[in-house]
Amino acid sequence: MVEYRSQWPEEFEHLAGVLHAALGDLALRIDHVGSTSVPGLPSKDCLDVQVRMSSLDEARDVPLLAAIGFRCRPEPWNRVEVSSGQRCHKLVVAPPVGARTCNVHLRESTGPNARFALLFRDYLRADDTARRAWGDFKQRLAVNVPDLVDFGQIKVPATQVLMRAAQRWATQTGWSVERTA
Repeated sequence: MVEYRSQWPEEFEHLAGVLHAALGDLALRIDHVGSTSVPGLPSKDCLDVQVRMSSLDEARDVPLLAAIGFRCRPEPWNRVEVSSGQRCHKLVVAPPVGARTCNVHLRESTGPNARFALLFRDYLRADDTARRAWGDFKQRLAVNVPDLVDFGQIKVPATQVLMRAAQRWATQTGWSVERTA
């Protein structure tokens, strides 16, 4: 875990340009998501990028990204995730060897998992108390649970609690995916 770094948005913009050049119109939207997208939030120094697409086609999408050195992550959790009780298809690719550390999540634009990533980001950007509490939790967890797999397993139920608060916030403020920037 590191403190928030002001260069992360600029690094995201560069990466988004590279991805857009490779995917063209298949990428409906490229969003900076995850902890590095939230100013003031400590994070692992790994950018999370969400590419919203009208549909996913591994046979089409992976070769386009492989042509610029990205590698499809082999773990099973990198192809399916559960969001809002629904199994959602996704693809996660890693950068070329030696490039900026990132995880690029390809998701269907209308999927609940795409909404989840944006709501997580926007809620923590908007709520100072929640952002500080989430950052404190992750830092304590990282100190006490250095194994990344264990860290993730413990973080999942805490994320569900955070997202219940985020959903209340979304309802109260009228937040929607369509209005995200």
